[in-house]
Amino acid sequence: MTRPISSPDRSIVLVGLMGAGKSTVGRRLAKRLRMPFVDSDAEIEDAADRSIAEIFEQYGEESFRDGERRVIARLIEGRPKVIATGGGAFMNDRTRALILSRCIAVWLDADPAILAERVSRRDTRPLLKDKEALPFLRDLAEMRNPIYAQAHIRIHTEPLPHDRAVGEIVRALRAMVETA
Repeated sequence: MTRPISSPDRSIVLVGLMGAGKSTVGRRLAKRLRMPFVDSDAEIEDAADRSIAEIFEQYGEESFRDGERRVIARLIEGRPKVIATGGGAFMNDRTRALILSRCIAVWLDADPAILAERVSRRDTRPLLKDKEALPFLRDLAEMRNPIYAQAHIRIHTEPLPHDRAVGEIVRALRAMVETA
């Protein structure tokens, strides 16, 4: 058992491609660190009173990204928490700058083949509508991974079970504290 780490003084924001485990790992990490957990996608759906798929369909991706940026800015305010973001949130320059300056960004990195298997279990991903998951995720990874690489911490999630990924994050957080 690793020694306990006190709750960080900043929010921890999980970034990465769809299916990387941001929500599941985020809930477990928050519990381990005794911090609140929020999922930005759930907050967006609550604020809009519709699903993300409906927002994409009715208003388009650009409108969704603007709302996402505003919700994440609101979530960062106040008491530190663990925040799971949507896969595209960190691509927005303003959102990324805010996260990097005020939070600890953790990139959950996973192989596109593993992600494709995970996201194929449900059809709730608007970006995957009418697309084959694996080729799409490979292209998305090629485009987004250089941006995700700006995160403070990078965790390779495969083939780690979620609890092991949480342990890796805690160790990385501890190392950040010890070297600060």
